[in-house]
Amino acid sequence: MSLSKSKSAKFIILIVLIGVLLHTSFVINSNAQKQAKSSNKSALKLDQLISKFCKSNEPGVSVAVIKDGDFVYKYSIGMANLEYDIPISSSTVFHVASVSKQFTIFSILLLEQEGKLSIDDDIRKYFPEMADYGDTIRLRHLANHTSGIRDIFDLTNLVGIRNEDMISNDQTIKLITSQKGLNFKPGEKYEYCNSGYILLAEIVKRVSGLTFSEFTSSRIFKPLKMTNSQFLDFPELIIKNKAYSYFKQDTTYYKSLLNFSFVGSTGLNTTTDDLALWALNFERKVIGNDIIFNKMQERGRLNNGNLIPYALGQELKNYKGLEVVFHGGGDAGYRSYLLRIPKHKFSLMILSNSQEFNPLDIAYEIVDFYLGSKEVEEVEHKSDSQIEPSLMNYFVGNYEILSGLIATFTKSDNSLFLQFVGDTQKLELPQINRNEFIYPNLPHSKFVFNTLDGKKSNELKWHVSDFVYEGNRIELTEFDKTKVNLKDFVGQYYNPEVNTMYQFLIKENQLVARHNKNDDINLLPLQPDIFISNMSFFGEVKMIRNERNKVIGFYLSGQKSKKIKFEKLNIN
Repeated sequence: MSLSKSKSAKFIILIVLIGVLLHTSFVINSNAQKQAKSSNKSALKLDQLISKFCKSNEPGVSVAVIKDGDFVYKYSIGMANLEYDIPISSSTVFHVASVSKQFTIFSILLLEQEGKLSIDDDIRKYFPEMADYGDTIRLRHLANHTSGIRDIFDLTNLVGIRNEDMISNDQTIKLITSQKGLNFKPGEKYEYCNSGYILLAEIVKRVSGLTFSEFTSSRIFKPLKMTNSQFLDFPELIIKNKAYSYFKQDTTYYKSLLNFSFVGSTGLNTTTDDLALWALNFERKVIGNDIIFNKMQERGRLNNGNLIPYALGQELKNYKGLEVVFHGGGDAGYRSYLLRIPKHKFSLMILSNSQEFNPLDIAYEIVDFYLGSKEVEEVEHKSDSQIEPSLMNYFVGNYEILSGLIATFTKSDNSLFLQFVGDTQKLELPQINRNEFIYPNLPHSKFVFNTLDGKKSNELKWHVSDFVYEGNRIELTEFDKTKVNLKDFVGQYYNPEVNTMYQFLIKENQLVARHNKNDDINLLPLQPDIFISNMSFFGEVKMIRNERNKVIGFYLSGQKSKKIKFEKLNIN
């Protein structure tokens, strides 16, 4: 789950069937339906909770809860298809976006156990066509998002490919492997990257000799009897009982089209019933074993020894004393969340076809409903007396959070205000702790500053749902933007790594980046020879001049793609 990929970041991740289980077809106990219905009666509170966010005549959600091997709750509400008034059920198929990633790493670990690869192999063993970056990128780097490889969605957006456009696995592989630079040295930092999982799925294909869809079908879905699950590797494939995805504008719903067909980072189509079988496999081990499952729950470690929250295809966190293993997903109008609490044999599956729905609105209230008595820690609530407005002075300043996304914090009348550079809106941030402030424009979002020791804060963390974006204090030089000679930058610029060209021109006294597929992008002067935009993939433009002070190109940095070099054509 992440900020919108094509919109502004501002406003906006052993192969053995056990015979004793085969005769049961690895299904949940035969009385599961009865228990689910009984549970629904006692869990009216949950029905009401979910119904606050989804209506019966709108796109909706399918929810299932497993406890001690059985369904204890199943609830579906809303429409899978608005055109034909087809309701959602537990057998409705949803695209689950990044929840796909755990199936990808599970496939890699199956092959590792057979001695066909190692999670610590150099990726150039499988992709000799990739550039030599000077530092080894290992499969493990791909799996825990520490590779430094540029993200596929920044790259596809840059060339004008959107969710509704056709793009195949082969096309994404070519685009990723054509990149000559990295965002950072492998292992240096954690940065969520979909490209890594596309490469992992391709490695499964190159090692096994099967397409990724064929491999996962024969090695995962069939053994687990996940009969309504498959990776979609070409968009023309007909999937029965599939929910369409939607977005809402004003009071009207529209189709949120999704035609790309690359797999690994995304691409799984499944149901809450099938996901329950997958979740139960971590307990019953019909396929896989402790070695694999332990690896999947081992946090990644950076070069400096620091642990990251991401393991292999799964995220880990502590929620009120409960150790939670989870992953969310979002593509087009699809939203998904798969949560497991192994100690209590508890799993929660949430699938939706509404872009406006956020699984976090209900996920942890459901956890509280079933496991509230298991909590060993209570959330510490701060009283008003512990909130010190004077500390806000240490937070005032400019922070760069993502490339081109700069937040300016100011203080007035014991309140902290936020304004993004280039935006006219100034927001008051409600304070919830000495160094924590709610960001009211996004649900489940807050800013956390790093210091309370009487010194200026140099860093902050922007929490957006389950993601954390780190920002650093920067100093901006005052200069007269009206005196910038925009004519210096007019011209055509080309980059061979993405094989695309942008034309910079002046439109209504503003520098604009024009592309043959994308909408015009307005460029705002930030510093001398540095421009920013409100498009996440085109966040910051740093102009390059030669010894004669002529502009000869620029470096482009997006949300998850850094320093892509464009060269100016026809320099005078």
